[in-house]
Amino acid sequence: MIRRLLIVLLALPTMLMAQQRRDEVRPYPGSFNWQFLGRHADAARLFNAFDYGHAILYERLLTLPLKDAKVALADEYDFLVGDLLVKPPRFAIPEEAIEPTYAKVAWRAKVTFDWAHILHRQIYDAYADPRLTPAERDALIERITDYYLEETRYALPTVPKSMALMDEQPFSQIFRREVPQFNGLIWSYHWLQIGLYEAFLTDDDRSNDAASVRQVTGRWRAMVQGAPAAYPSVMPMAPAVAPRFSKAHPRAAAIFDNLHMLHDIISDILAAPTIPRAGKGAEIQRQLDLMQDPTRDLMGAEHWWMMGDMMGGVGKMGGVAGG
Repeated sequence: MIRRLLIVLLALPTMLMAQQRRDEVRPYPGSFNWQFLGRHADAARLFNAFDYGHAILYERLLTLPLKDAKVALADEYDFLVGDLLVKPPRFAIPEEAIEPTYAKVAWRAKVTFDWAHILHRQIYDAYADPRLTPAERDALIERITDYYLEETRYALPTVPKSMALMDEQPFSQIFRREVPQFNGLIWSYHWLQIGLYEAFLTDDDRSNDAASVRQVTGRWRAMVQGAPAAYPSVMPMAPAVAPRFSKAHPRAAAIFDNLHMLHDIISDILAAPTIPRAGKGAEIQRQLDLMQDPTRDLMGAEHWWMMGDMMGGVGKMGGVAGG
């Protein structure tokens, strides 16, 4: 693992110089930052490995014909489950070094993901901070969400988008059909990302937080060890997997479902042989416009809350996280 990551880091300066200077996003400031890493390092470091998994997936799909990408991704899958996810990196991996071609073609999508991932991690930090009362923690999460939404160039809407955007377009579902094991791993990431919130909401005794986080993380590791049968067979959705969190913070929960849907849409665009490589950037831009529009292609709130049952039961999404 170390040798593979060192090769990437040594190449980073050249890669960055080759890219045009672009805008960045900044986390909401506060002393709550880094609480999750400080108190639950084993879980927090997994997200460094997840970042690598998402980045290498997009780079391989964009730069290789699908047949060759499938071979390359089989090797990357083995690296992820056999090494990187077992001993995740202590520090964040510079994704531009992993996905230089994708970052050039789809910079807006990359920053959209980065921005939502920052929201994910800052909410973990809010939950992990023992100095906050439940009311203070919930108020902070809402302020963090407001701050996220102020960045209108990259924020995803707080209303659930229609599943038709993910499942009913001409290119839809090709990635999950052609590369099912890697897709299952990505869906397991998304289960853990929303499921960890539920770990902090199972009871009011903060001394149980560490055990709850280990329990949810352990369930995720069991999914990976039991792959492919143990992976979610449909996209995990927040109201089904993390109902307490979704009830407490429906705006953030909808943002994360839209984020995870967008991940699937872009995987399909990159994998689709029907979309020429030269046209993939434009199609990603078009899909971003659709996803960020809060006035169209929407799913009603009642429908959103019923998705677990409508998709065949929450078990197909990996099950309810937490106790």
